[in-house]
Amino acid sequence: MSTVVWKGNFIYSKDAAHLNLVEQGYLVWENGISRGIFTELPGEYQGIDVRDFGDCIIVPGLCDLHAHAPQYAMRANGMDMELLDWLNTYTFPVESRYDDLEYAKAAYGQYVEALKESATTRACIFGTIHREGTLLLMELLEEAGIRGFVGKVNMDRNSPDYLREKSAQEALMDTRAWLDACGRFSRVTPILTPRFVPSCTDELMRGLSKIQEETGLPVQSHLSENFGEIAWVKELCPESENYGDAYDKLGLFGSKGKAVMAHCVHSSPAERSLMKERGVFVAHCPQSNMNLSSGVAPVRTYLEEGVSMGLGSDMAGGFSVSIFRAMSDAVQASKLRWRLLDEGLKPLSVEEAFYLGTLGGGAFFGKVGSFEAGFELDAVVIDDSRLLPPHTLSLRERLERIIYLSEDRDILEKYVAGEKIFERAVG
Repeated sequence: MSTVVWKGNFIYSKDAAHLNLVEQGYLVWENGISRGIFTELPGEYQGIDVRDFGDCIIVPGLCDLHAHAPQYAMRANGMDMELLDWLNTYTFPVESRYDDLEYAKAAYGQYVEALKESATTRACIFGTIHREGTLLLMELLEEAGIRGFVGKVNMDRNSPDYLREKSAQEALMDTRAWLDACGRFSRVTPILTPRFVPSCTDELMRGLSKIQEETGLPVQSHLSENFGEIAWVKELCPESENYGDAYDKLGLFGSKGKAVMAHCVHSSPAERSLMKERGVFVAHCPQSNMNLSSGVAPVRTYLEEGVSMGLGSDMAGGFSVSIFRAMSDAVQASKLRWRLLDEGLKPLSVEEAFYLGTLGGGAFFGKVGSFEAGFELDAVVIDDSRLLPPHTLSLRERLERIIYLSEDRDILEKYVAGEKIFERAVG
């Protein structure tokens, strides 16, 4: 058994409201699993070579619960539009290009390279409806060492002819063929991906629910992002009590396996209650929600009600892959909601935003997002010397500066399950 000992400044979440701040402590890990953080190195590990990271900050790898890889090619376009117009004007035309594997390789390659150089170690990612293109995305992520879930999108109604599967039956057959081809991946796992209720017939959704029941795979989709979308779902599913209930009635809301729903900006109390009951994760995507004028999710309410939650970049509703950026956006958006909409919901703290981007979102992937004993060793080593003032800062203050001011160039090394996947060349 290979034992590794690091020395440095470690920051990780104790819970949603508190940080563990360990200055010049020791992290011990074996075979990709943390054995814990210690202020003094235990005797059983004495004599083992210690890797000293000096004054660097070491945090758990960040987790992105919602991203659209094909949209990286159109990031920062259409940011003056609302969701449905943006989808029709920019998103669908770009996504249709991914049946061309030459284009897909170039575009996905750019996204994966950006993800590799970021602080993200785990992600839930949408591909497109194209089976081969989605497999290519998975291959690139596998090679890069990023772990997480990738989905071949399903949509068989209310979408352009050039980006719509011919029938529910053909969509399900194609999904099963895609799943059969996913066995060669060890780091990247398939996730069932109906785009959202308006773009999927009941027949398709029930078929995906059956596949989830057979395979135990998780599911990802969108929920209560935009008023126009919510009204559309009510029109399409008049028998459902709310948007979440539409998924639930079709068996895709956590009753048969894990589920993560992006946005949940306008979820009603009944919808939130059902989410908690089913164990559905919320992927909070503050940058996208602001860019597409969707609103600001009541994150404080979700935390207080005990709904599982993490952060998403929502590339390219959001224009940055950075989950540090998602943390700062989450804090700022919560301040606007507090001041303008509901002074009963106090803004998020740095501690809470950091929790959402690490331990909170990491729970969707398993024991991920912490340095506590038994967690997978995902870690990002950050040299924040460029950000430091002449006076001394606490570790908590340094973390806040990292969240707001750091760039990818400040990342020295990145590890996923104990495997180094990135090291920045010095000089």
